Amino acid sequence: MSEQKIRVAVVCGGKSAEHEVSLASAKNVMNALDQKKYEINLVVLDRQGRLLSSVTAQQCLENAPGGSAFAIGDESTFGFEETGGEIVTIVRDESSASLIPLTGESGRTPIDVIFPVMHGPDGEDGSIQGLARLANVAVVGSSVLGSAVNMDKDVTKRLLEQAGFPIARFVAIRYSERDRLTFDAVAGELGSPFFVKPANLGSSVGVCKVTCREDFDAAVAEAFSYDTKIICEEFIQGREIECAVLGTDSPIASVPGEILIQAEHDFYSYDTKYRDEHGAQLVIPADLSEEMAAKIRELACRVFITTCCEGMARVDFFLTEDGRVIINELNTIPGFTDVSMYPKLWEASGVSVTEVLDRLIDDALQRFEQRTRLKTQVDG
Repeated sequence: MSEQKIRVAVVCGGKSAEHEVSLASAKNVMNALDQKKYEINLVVLDRQGRLLSSVTAQQCLENAPGGSAFAIGDESTFGFEETGGEIVTIVRDESSASLIPLTGESGRTPIDVIFPVMHGPDGEDGSIQGLARLANVAVVGSSVLGSAVNMDKDVTKRLLEQAGFPIARFVAIRYSERDRLTFDAVAGELGSPFFVKPANLGSSVGVCKVTCREDFDAAVAEAFSYDTKIICEEFIQGREIECAVLGTDSPIASVPGEILIQAEHDFYSYDTKYRDEHGAQLVIPADLSEEMAAKIRELACRVFITTCCEGMARVDFFLTEDGRVIINELNTIPGFTDVSMYPKLWEASGVSVTEVLDRLIDDALQRFEQRTRLKTQVDG
């Protein structure tokens, strides 16, 4: 008798400014998942955070393989209704005031594991991870704490700084404090040029490089249009190095890669990443000494653990001319697009994308099993 397939819900889209990146990543994840091992279910949220109909969801990922798409249930429920077969709905149980999954006719849990491929707020920040926790479903990648910590660049940097890791100098400003933010004050503390960016976003969305007073107000307004907290960050002259990390209890790091930005682009912006196919060159593995490559891999794993990551993350560094390695940021749901570093780094390390996904799902299920063994009430 053949084993039952693991039921995976690939969740993508959502309200984040990284919506399109999420869809592109999800398409590749679905294509790389082994359909002999997994029953693949597609969940697509639109830009308002609403679940799309099955037809619209499939149109968003028209080249994705089979599996089931979810359509939204009636308005009294939170969740999903499968288009054919069992009902898969997450509802609020009034007696326990928690979200629970309803089993279908087979009696199986409707979803074994959620694979979130949602970059940025409302997906990478602990939101869907919290939903999975309440719904009692395993989730790939970092749980609530690791997701929230690493989504907020201000919190990440303060945690890394407190732990003694090298970071770029920065200033964090909330929207309510914007009136005290001036170019002279920031430049006096960080030097010039410097970067202005939303605290909670990725893919370089809303990021501006400020070189003079005339650019400053527009850069601040741009960053605040995406988030209620922004950071101003010191410009680091150096090579951009990235490293992929996989696992939880004993995480491992890939070979490091380097991003070479073409001369016509000032920094690794959203346009450079996704709109100009010649905007940047990915060099994998990076041209580093064995000693430096080992140092970066070891540092990536230490940072991963320090910031409470689980499952996966991409750790970004600056490498200065004098050999200093400075941590830039971590991404707990790294891209899986055709130009994304995370899967490319693992392929260069001898691990295929399909195997990476297998390991991530296995890691999520193991952590979920460990959590289910924890006590939930006091003895006696």
